[in-house]
Amino acid sequence: MTRTTNDMPLRTPGEFGRVAVVMGGNSAEREVSLDSGRNVLEALKARGIDAHAIDGIPALLDALRAGHFARVFNILHGQHGGGEDGVLQGALESLNIPYTGSGVLGSALSMDKVRAKQVWQAIGLPTPRYVALRRGGDVHAAAAELGLPVIVKPACEGSSVGITRVFEASDLAAAVALAERYPGDLIVEQLIEGDELTVSILGDRVLPSIRIVPKGAYYDYHAKYVAEDTQYICPGLDDAEAEAELRALARAAFDALACGGWGRVDVMRDRQGRNWLLEVNTAPGMTTHSLVPKAAATVGIPFDELCQRVLETSFDSTPARAGGDA
Repeated sequence: MTRTTNDMPLRTPGEFGRVAVVMGGNSAEREVSLDSGRNVLEALKARGIDAHAIDGIPALLDALRAGHFARVFNILHGQHGGGEDGVLQGALESLNIPYTGSGVLGSALSMDKVRAKQVWQAIGLPTPRYVALRRGGDVHAAAAELGLPVIVKPACEGSSVGITRVFEASDLAAAVALAERYPGDLIVEQLIEGDELTVSILGDRVLPSIRIVPKGAYYDYHAKYVAEDTQYICPGLDDAEAEAELRALARAAFDALACGGWGRVDVMRDRQGRNWLLEVNTAPGMTTHSLVPKAAATVGIPFDELCQRVLETSFDSTPARAGGDA
């Protein structure tokens, strides 16, 4: 094994075998996934790992059935061909191929914002109030139940895709029309006003939080992937006790959804200092704007090492994987 700047042992490159870095796919987050995948591929190659790019699930499964790869680094994003909703994980389990990230159950629960909230609520973890909205459902009744302002978004998308913040009832119809461009049902959620934070998980380690301060009013798709003026403050909270509480909440939320390997937990902190869980991302972005690399860098883990550490998680036998995620 080699040693790293973090003084923790890592496997030698040859121990990984031939690695498929699966990216792209056909979800709404294809372009972000391709960007992430190119960065991961370059980093793994720089570490001497025999890594190769594969675009999408069908091509990956063909290559695996032909015996071309020993394990998979999954950097697909999203659902329905995006590789983040449990479908790919089930296929890899059936082929007995090790892979990065959460198993079938953790991936499926995290992608479905309604089910994730139901789990958190059942064990007393804080998450904003919401109404699950079927297509064609009464969004005005949902907004009235919650009280404006609300957020309207697809129930099973990420990367701020299809999201609208609604402050006036007259804007609800347009918000629904945008969200319905994407597959599946919708969710109407209480809008929490305050600081947006995110906490990254890497194996057993919870990395420092990041507080996101966009130039505009919100951390939307443009602020995430295009703008160069978004500020990222790490750790996100100045108070050590508050930071520790936030990290503990993120770990509990991650574990509650049977997640494993690595991921990112998004949180809103309201004006009274209360934390509210939004969602878990089980295959976070690895672009130049992405948050997991920023958090890792603050604790001395450079990008290429981070990618290898994520790949290391494919060796783990986690409770989320055991017995088909039982």
